[in-house]
Amino acid sequence: MPKKIIKIIIALTFSLNLVALTSCSATAHEGAKPAAKVVQTPIEDTQFLMGTVVQIKIYHAQKEAALKDAFARVKELANKITVNQKGSEVDHINDEAGKEPVKVSDDVFYLIKRAKYYSNNSAGSFDLAIGPITSLWHIGFDDARKPSQAEIDRELKFVNYRNVVLNERKKTVYLKDVGMKLDLGGIAKGYITDEVVKVLKNDGVNTAIVDLGGNIFVMGHSPKGSKQPWTVGIQDPKSPRGTSLGKLPATNKTIVTSGIYERYLKVGNKTYMHLMNPKTGYPFENNLMGVSIITNKSINGDALSTATFDKGLTTGIKYIESRKDTEAIFVTKERKVYITSGLKGKFELLPDVDYTLIK
Repeated sequence: MPKKIIKIIIALTFSLNLVALTSCSATAHEGAKPAAKVVQTPIEDTQFLMGTVVQIKIYHAQKEAALKDAFARVKELANKITVNQKGSEVDHINDEAGKEPVKVSDDVFYLIKRAKYYSNNSAGSFDLAIGPITSLWHIGFDDARKPSQAEIDRELKFVNYRNVVLNERKKTVYLKDVGMKLDLGGIAKGYITDEVVKVLKNDGVNTAIVDLGGNIFVMGHSPKGSKQPWTVGIQDPKSPRGTSLGKLPATNKTIVTSGIYERYLKVGNKTYMHLMNPKTGYPFENNLMGVSIITNKSINGDALSTATFDKGLTTGIKYIESRKDTEAIFVTKERKVYITSGLKGKFELLPDVDYTLIK
């Protein structure tokens, strides 16, 4: 499940490779266990799943069961969603393209329904049917290559989110044309991140950090003090991982970043990023190095980060400003940083960084 990531760093009394946000209050699910006392040293685990590093840190004592439940949910969903994996529901949908509808689980139906919503809402900047193109380039894998124009033209005609047919009553998904493929890499990790947060809340956890390969959710407040937000840093895309260019406070928010530098294909003197333009069949080409979306649900941030990257700086800012409870940070190739209105007075550049914050 290829993915775009600019790593982010959370600063507590230490640094973590994380990202983020603004504030909002967490609500325990009905029937959830009471939250335990917050501690300074987390219960944590890191596992390599879905081709990426998954890290969960829980700042409560005696919550090992919650950590186990959270990873079990990640694995359950990964088995349903990951392409080229035995038993994957998404693989089954792709295999039956142009043949017949496929009945799927509630999880997969909801995910695809949201992916189609964002495909439509973004006017195709995000397209859940991008699979034929991402499979052709395969950037991020050992067999990545630049396809010929003829190959791109052949596959591009199958990229059309309007030809993904959903039946709400029957919970079926149908791809109208043989050759169509879903690629949910631009939204799946966001959905799984949100599901992990649900599991943790139900197990009485309200102070934690969830990092699903760059999809970050910061739960609750910093364990440094009551009602004190986390301080999170935005990765400098031109520096080694772990180097921040700025920071902002974060409470019960998610941040998802799309960027150009971590996964790419170099052919001669040309470097191709892994984020694909559904309209051209080539990687996006504009003046952006990175876009970070700050919002309440990671599934939304995931889709919006891709869609906004496609739209570029000016249109991307307008697109995010039109959405409720959503902010963004744009980093351009000229080393300029632009923020949406809700981050003014919150986001700060770090001292001595070679970037300019455009106010």
